[in-house]
Amino acid sequence: MSTDTTPGPGERPQAPAGPPQDEEAERDLPAAVQRLWGASAPRRRGPRPALTVARIVQAALELADAEGLAAVSMARIAEAVGYTPMALYRYVSGKEELLILMSDAVAADLPELPAEGGWRAGLKAWTWAQVELGISRPWMLELPLPAAPPGPNRVRWIDQAFGILRPVDLPPDEKLAVIGLLAQHVLGEARVHVESRRAAVQQVRREAGLPDGTPESELDPAAIEAANPYADFEAVLTRYADPTAYPHLFESFAGWSQNSTTAPPDDDIAFGITVVLDGIEAYLRRRGALPADDS
Repeated sequence: MSTDTTPGPGERPQAPAGPPQDEEAERDLPAAVQRLWGASAPRRRGPRPALTVARIVQAALELADAEGLAAVSMARIAEAVGYTPMALYRYVSGKEELLILMSDAVAADLPELPAEGGWRAGLKAWTWAQVELGISRPWMLELPLPAAPPGPNRVRWIDQAFGILRPVDLPPDEKLAVIGLLAQHVLGEARVHVESRRAAVQQVRREAGLPDGTPESELDPAAIEAANPYADFEAVLTRYADPTAYPHLFESFAGWSQNSTTAPPDDDIAFGITVVLDGIEAYLRRRGALPADDS
C-alpha cells in the first residue's frame, strides 16, 4: 500500500493514511524514500567517505542546470565527481533513484513564506514560487511522475501550504485537494512558458543561421518575444481562417485590438493564478469555510 500523499507534478494528492504502525511497514518503503529521509543503512566504522549521496545529487543538479535532464547519467556524474560509475552505485542504486533524490533536493530552493497576509495571498505566493522555480530550472518539468515521492523538502513545502490554509475550515483531505489543484496549475503554467520560450529561441537561431547550441544570452530578446508561437494567433486567424468556419472566434475578435502593446509574460501567469484562486475562494464561500474576516 502506497504511503505517498505528496502532490507531485500534475497529480492530485490523497489524504494521508497515518504513520507506519510498525517496523515492518517502514521496511516496506522503497529504499530511495528511506534514503531521502536519512534512514539508509548505518555507516560502517572507519574514515568518513569522500563521496556522499549529497555530493552525487549536487553534481546531478549542476549537470541538469547546465545541459538539461537528458545529459544526466551515472557516467557523466561519475566524471564530474572524479569517481568511476561503479563507485556511484554504492550510494545510489541507479538513475531512477537519482531522479527521486534530485526531485526532492531542488525543492529545497523553495522559499520560506511569510505567515502574515491571509490565506489567499499565501497561496498566491506559494504557487508563484513554484512557477518561478519551474521556469528557472525547466528540467524539473521533465521529471517522471514516479520521481516525486514525499521527501523532506517537498513535505516541508506541503506543510507551508497547510499553515497557509490553517484558518480555512476544511477537512484535511479537501485542503490536500486544493493544494493538488494548484500543483497541477503550476505544472501547466510553467510548461507552457518554458516550451513556448524554447520554441521561440530555436526559431530565432534558425532564422539567424546560428547553431542549435547558441546560448540564449547571445540572441536578440526582442526577436525571441516576437517569435513566441502564441504571438501570431490573431495574424494567422485574419490571414488564413474563414470567418464562416470559425464564427465565434471572429465575432469575439471583431473590433478588438492589442493597440500594438504586448503584455509581459508575467501578466499571463498572474492572470491564471488569480482565476484559479477566484474559483477556490468561491468554493470556500459556498462551503462556509472562509475565515470570519473574509466572509
